[in-house]
Amino acid sequence: MVQGAGGREGLDEQAVLLVAGVADLAMSTLGSALGTVRGLLRRSDVADLAADAEQDLMARGRIALDRYTTVPPAHLEILARHALARQALGDV
Repeated sequence: MVQGAGGREGLDEQAVLLVAGVADLAMSTLGSALGTVRGLLRRSDVADLAADAEQDLMARGRIALDRYTTVPPAHLEILARHALARQALGDV
């Protein structure tokens, strides 16, 4: 992208283009999602699909929470556990 002489004008133009690109992506994604939903509503096993989707979403939520909320043990704690395990085996 070629920037104009004014730095502010170039940044404004970039911001507008980025917002327009995100809006276009959101609209196209929304349009395809609505088409998919319409197709799913025509199916006879909608209740089963909804139950499966609920289970999948709950599983994904559980994985996401585990990923971001589980705190790994401290480095020194790991070293202490290894030292205790070696002592228990007699490898001191």
